[in-house]
Amino acid sequence: MPETSYLVAVVAVCAAVTWAVRALPFAALAPLRDSELVHHLGQRMPVGVMIVLAVYTVRGTTVPQLAPVGLALAATLGLHLWRGNALLSILGGTAVHVLLVSTAFAFV
Repeated sequence: MPETSYLVAVVAVCAAVTWAVRALPFAALAPLRDSELVHHLGQRMPVGVMIVLAVYTVRGTTVPQLAPVGLALAATLGLHLWRGNALLSILGGTAVHVLLVSTAFAFV
């Protein structure tokens, strides 16, 4: 069994590394808060993430799955154009897809 001082040192090192790993991104990004590039990415990333999710979803779609996926994608796009809220669009499109696959297209 290791000595108590050894165990205390291991826990202290683990705690220090964990704290440093969690604090490092905030310290590294502090100078970038006023950057035009970061501001531009902050405005464009929600739409970019939605495009990546849509392409990933449609990429593996087979012919029988086209209808529920297409309708859910249309619902997501419609919600986003109507409200401009990425979270609402993603949740709404997901709900439409789950509802369609569970009911109307359950045979697929």
